[in-house]
Amino acid sequence: MLKIYKADLHIHSCLSPCGDLDMSPRKIVATAMERDLDLIAITDHNASENILAAMKAAEGKPLTVLAGMEVASAEEAHLLALFDRMESMAQFQKIIYENLMSFGIDQRAIEEQVIVNENDEVEGFNEHLLFGASAFSFQELVAEVHQLNGLAIASHVDRESFSVIGQLGFIPDDLPLDALEISYQTSLEQARAMFPDANRFPLIKNSDAHYPNEIGRQRTRFLIEQPTLEEIKLALTNSQGRKILE
Repeated sequence: MLKIYKADLHIHSCLSPCGDLDMSPRKIVATAMERDLDLIAITDHNASENILAAMKAAEGKPLTVLAGMEVASAEEAHLLALFDRMESMAQFQKIIYENLMSFGIDQRAIEEQVIVNENDEVEGFNEHLLFGASAFSFQELVAEVHQLNGLAIASHVDRESFSVIGQLGFIPDDLPLDALEISYQTSLEQARAMFPDANRFPLIKNSDAHYPNEIGRQRTRFLIEQPTLEEIKLALTNSQGRKILE
């Protein structure tokens, strides 16, 4: 039976160097439920260590947590990578760490990249410079995500900075993105008028939350059978009755 799931698939935890330290797994889960969300994704910058803690924090609750990452390409365009299995996420993480560009270690930055468990206890700090870019081109990143059966969604394409349109000036015709994300600053109607390239892809809305009060400020309603990546894939292609509700 199909039902409406309210989703926010772009949320940063305290692991992201620009994420607020209050964005712990338990806080994210509690706030998402307060905001009446059914489905979220933890998508830290170039990292994934806090995903499992958020999944554990959501156990037994009416909220599903998907594995994700917001990864930066060599052109500094951001891509949301979503996976249905932590094994796939781990493989993708290994690839990114092996190709993450670094220009020296800043200990102060590392101390802001906090790894915590499901009880919000600090377990360590990520020692990679997560605000950097990977060595992959945007097109190569999309291919790596698809190789692991993930979803590749261009982040906040309506923003001038760190978006595929902002960095490249256009969306290449042969770029097989699964969807484009519109930020909270722009409506879907405005996005379609502003960016003709956007009309070739499904459009979704997420919060890109870095602070608790931002969670759920923008969301997408999916008409799907259950909160899984496979069902979202069907909704993005408007297949088998699954679809995005505007």
